[in-house]
Amino acid sequence: MTHHLPTAADVRRAATRIAGHVHLTPVFTCRAIDTRAGAEVFSKAENLQKVGAFKARGALNAVLSLDSRSLARGIATHSSGNHGQAVAYAAQVVGAEAVVVMPDHAPTVKVDAVRGYGARVVMCRQSEREAVLADLVEANAYTVVHPFDDARVIAGQGTAVLELLSQVHDLDVVVTPIGGGGLLSGSTLAASTLGIPTIGAEPVVVDDAARSLESRTRLGPTGNLSVGDGLLTGIGELAFEILSAAGTRILTVTEDEIMEATRFVVARTKYLIEPSAGTAYAAIFANPDLFRGSRVGVVVSGGNVDLAMIGTWPRTP
Repeated sequence: MTHHLPTAADVRRAATRIAGHVHLTPVFTCRAIDTRAGAEVFSKAENLQKVGAFKARGALNAVLSLDSRSLARGIATHSSGNHGQAVAYAAQVVGAEAVVVMPDHAPTVKVDAVRGYGARVVMCRQSEREAVLADLVEANAYTVVHPFDDARVIAGQGTAVLELLSQVHDLDVVVTPIGGGGLLSGSTLAASTLGIPTIGAEPVVVDDAARSLESRTRLGPTGNLSVGDGLLTGIGELAFEILSAAGTRILTVTEDEIMEATRFVVARTKYLIEPSAGTAYAAIFANPDLFRGSRVGVVVSGGNVDLAMIGTWPRTP
């Protein structure tokens, strides 16, 4: 893990480093979303990114920054799914071994995808992820690419908003989901160059980021589960410092709001997004007075959904 705070310049360097290994994802708009939000919403489709999520950016930037000796030891991480896929993909790009520690509640589609990229998966309980990873590293001397508390990962994640700002001008605010905070903190670095504020969206049942920033004390994860399975980890040390300094606000939403917003976006746009990504739209829909009349950028964080579960989602009004 790297401990120095990344900068906007690191985000720009990351964009150059990962070019050719990630997609320049499109930005889509939808009249139904705009009408419901009372705003112009511009969605950066990272659900169409390599591995189906923005996580490819951070993992690639971290792995492509490693020297040959670090790569030869193999790469290890823990992840509920998307970062694990991203590390497995990045390791495949450079020809390195990868092992991913995953919680036993991780969606099957994500576990299968990690294995599909050639990584070894070690399953454990959600609360044991970091301990199991530490044991593996001690026994095998793996090089760790942390899912969010790594300056290289944060800089890589910020390239999504760097691209968004080149594709859409005059945004008033950028909204992203937050779990560990890699995406939101990287987005904050990228958006700060133009003076554009960022807002995080978080499930209220795992609201450690919101409570941490409000109390100015970094708190641990709640230990609860959410339909936003990619947002369960506690806010990282680096993200906490970056977001605290920026005064970034976190909006919390309920499980019902997340699922309803997710289905609404899928039904209206025909883009498949996962509930973690739907959390950003839920926050916008639940706070109309905050966003009304604004030009809002949203990072659609991922689209890795177990298709068998879609029929269980609540109907769209």
